[in-house]
Amino acid sequence: MNKWTRLKRPLAAALLCGSVAISLQGCIEMAVGTAVVGTLAATDRRTFGAQTEDKAILFKGETRVANLVGNAGHVNVTSFNRKVLLTGEVRDEAMKAAVEREVANIEGVQSIVNDLEIAGVSSFTSRSNDSLVTGKVKAAFVDAKDLYANSIKVVTERGTVYLMGRVTQREGQLAAEVARGVSGVNRVVKVFEYISDDDLKQLSRTSDDVIRK
Repeated sequence: MNKWTRLKRPLAAALLCGSVAISLQGCIEMAVGTAVVGTLAATDRRTFGAQTEDKAILFKGETRVANLVGNAGHVNVTSFNRKVLLTGEVRDEAMKAAVEREVANIEGVQSIVNDLEIAGVSSFTSRSNDSLVTGKVKAAFVDAKDLYANSIKVVTERGTVYLMGRVTQREGQLAAEVARGVSGVNRVVKVFEYISDDDLKQLSRTSDDVIRK
């Protein structure tokens, strides 16, 4: 727990940077340094292989969806441990299904949660508000007791907060409660992959070993 306590203040600063649309990776490096960024990667509950695959899925997904949807929609692709979350707006059910099929064909994708809305494209103001809410939720996780902020990915779409990550049932419930208490959050959707307490203990030992090295 001590290592997370030491990271709380610089992490909170980095997360607030993200809420004003600054690149999160660059902002974290500026706030806490490259060594801490390496520590965050090491303490991610995904394997390094899964982290790498998620980046590839994200890049391919965004590229393919942009070519498919064009100006007729606004789709966000989020991948965590090879589970893909689709959020945003599309013009009709046919396009919603087409986007899911396109992403499902990407190598490495294991499952898809398709929460696309049939609606007009969201405004810049709406997306800016969503970015702000995401930053506030992440900061709340950093301040919360018994929550590892780096183990949870936060996505906000039209005031709905989606939570992804590998967590225990207790952690998932606590994270949802914390998120619901943040101003601007209309709804919380849990898209977690649940692990046991024994799994968490093993992951914690592994991350400690990596950090010491």
